[in-house]
Amino acid sequence: METQTHLTQHQQPILPPRILRRRQVEAMTGLGKSQLYSLIKAGNFVLQIPLTAKTVGWIESEVIAWIQSRVDASRKRDGGVE
Repeated sequence: METQTHLTQHQQPILPPRILRRRQVEAMTGLGKSQLYSLIKAGNFVLQIPLTAKTVGWIESEVIAWIQSRVDASRKRDGGVE
């Protein structure tokens, strides 16, 4: 399967979103499977996207943004120390 890229007027490639599987998300976040799905059910984690009838994935940039939001929240809670 070929990955298609498009060029903007400044010739910067626009890459398609990278899809992560559950184990990759677990490795990135430190969450286990049960924790991950509990957070999704509670609306506290990014939603997965269907890839096939029985397969889902997560958009990497959304997972990274969620991780960063957790870091930002912990820094505010700690008095803004960075």
